[in-house]
Amino acid sequence: MSGRDSDRTGLRWLLNGLIVIAIGVTAFVIEPPRQAQAQERRTILDMLFGFGRRQPPPVYEDVPIYEPRQRQPQRQQRPKVKKTQQKAKPAPAEPEPVVVEKLATAKKVLVVGDFIAGSLGDGLKTAFETTPGIIIETRANGSSGLVRDDYFNWPENLPAYVAETNPSLIIISLGANERQQMSIDGQKEKFRTDNWLAEYTRRTSAFAALARKEKTPLLWVGMPPFQSTSMTADMVTLNGIFRTEAEKVGGTFVDIWDGFVDESGKFVMTGSDINGQQVRLRGSDGINLTKAGKRKLAFYVEKDIRKLLGDAAASAQDIPGADGMKDLVVAAPTANEDIIQTQPISLDDPDLDGGATLLGGGTVLTSNGKSPRDRLVEKGEVAEAPAGRIDDFRLAKPETVISNPVFRN
Repeated sequence: MSGRDSDRTGLRWLLNGLIVIAIGVTAFVIEPPRQAQAQERRTILDMLFGFGRRQPPPVYEDVPIYEPRQRQPQRQQRPKVKKTQQKAKPAPAEPEPVVVEKLATAKKVLVVGDFIAGSLGDGLKTAFETTPGIIIETRANGSSGLVRDDYFNWPENLPAYVAETNPSLIIISLGANERQQMSIDGQKEKFRTDNWLAEYTRRTSAFAALARKEKTPLLWVGMPPFQSTSMTADMVTLNGIFRTEAEKVGGTFVDIWDGFVDESGKFVMTGSDINGQQVRLRGSDGINLTKAGKRKLAFYVEKDIRKLLGDAAASAQDIPGADGMKDLVVAAPTANEDIIQTQPISLDDPDLDGGATLLGGGTVLTSNGKSPRDRLVEKGEVAEAPAGRIDDFRLAKPETVISNPVFRN
């Protein structure tokens, strides 16, 4: 066989081998999926070069077997406490009021009237709580007045209160409940008519005279303004009646109006207290008074009480450690006959501080009516110059002449 034939034979064998390989690869690729999944997957290198089958992965016996983690029991949560159940912080302790024992000889002040009188009594008790010489006795009926004597008759009840307390001073405060019709001789009279005002004035005068029957000092406290403008206007009318009739019997009218209005004279809910701090003075209804309002109401009456009762109103009396406060004792008021009335003096009057007198000037000497100018013009008389003035040309007396040592012989 020639070399060319041998080459052809080798080439033929190579082609046949490649054909067999191609047929094997095709059979492997188109094998059904179920057979591919059943047999172990082999690569082309395994089939061509006869590599062994893939070894399964080694198994290590010391690898711990995985066990599911046991679920730990949940911690019990504390029940949530509502805000309302939380312990509230203790409020700051208020200073305890100073308790002063009243004297056996303390003077009593009787306060009578409607609910304004009740508020006044509360304020006065606070004002005089450290005053051992004064006791406040309040006898108030909130819905009473001088109009409805069928509901509460003040002329009948006042003598009983006076006999019970034996007061040294009587305070009356009425008028807040009077804005209603009045029964006059069996007839109903509307509020603020002429007949109504005349009858109410008569009743006020009689009641004031009854309070002054035993010559007891009387303070009639006027009504404050209210939130209602019409009610405020009516209180102005009633206060005029109270002032006139109280002063007729020798009593004193205490005007509290300015303490419950602003600079324009209008009603205020909030205003200055006795210390100048802005506080709520009236209740939400615009009628009743708050605690600060009661104390301010009493402030206007307190000074009159101290003037009338004198030494008994001294807060320092018989209080331990108050020896240096004796100056707080208020002296008795001066009698009317001891008051000397003088003409008012203007603040810019030069006579107020001696501005009309020359510095060093003395008392003007009495003259004959002719001034030095008049004597010079009319008679030619020249007034003698005062001794020592530069125009005094009179010679000095011999014994007073001082010799000059420069010209001494």
